[in-house]
Amino acid sequence: MQFQKAELVISAASKVQWPQTELPEIVLAGRSNVGKSSLINALTGRKKLAYVGNTPGKTRLLNFFNLDDQYMFVDVPGYGYANISKQQLIRFGEMMEDYFNERMQKRGLLLIVDARHKPTEDDLTMIDFVRYYDLPVVVAATKYDKVKPSQRQHNLKVIKETLCLRDEEKLIPFSAETKLGVDEVWDALLEMLH
Repeated sequence: MQFQKAELVISAASKVQWPQTELPEIVLAGRSNVGKSSLINALTGRKKLAYVGNTPGKTRLLNFFNLDDQYMFVDVPGYGYANISKQQLIRFGEMMEDYFNERMQKRGLLLIVDARHKPTEDDLTMIDFVRYYDLPVVVAATKYDKVKPSQRQHNLKVIKETLCLRDEEKLIPFSAETKLGVDEVWDALLEMLH
């Protein structure tokens, strides 16, 4: 997908800051350090749309990205990072509940997991949370280029089984480096968006 416009609209600390639009939204969620910013940049064809930080767990807000005035990506804070206080964890939970309960534009979740590792309890919590709202889910397994070819099928099987993926929930190998999976992820997202 080529975008004329791909921009951060706002980093919202609370619902009063959510942008007033009717654009359909895809939520992007994953552990800190899973390669979410690199994935956003690869999907939008931009080098620096999403900030790629050296310190995991930097995103503390809901980041709304406008794509050609057609869609929005909503990047939620990375979870599972040890340096987060109980207070912040509670705020994150409340922020997510507000969004999922009140935001009518949401169309589905792109869950981002690391192809090298088994999904965590937090990943399971996230996918169950979104299934509760009966939203479609697509899973992108990032850093796939870093998995030995002999391990790839095994790792995908572990991810699929750990997340108890349903038939309609796609698991797509992804690499921001090689651009593997970019088109497949877009195909899956466009199905959600339309």
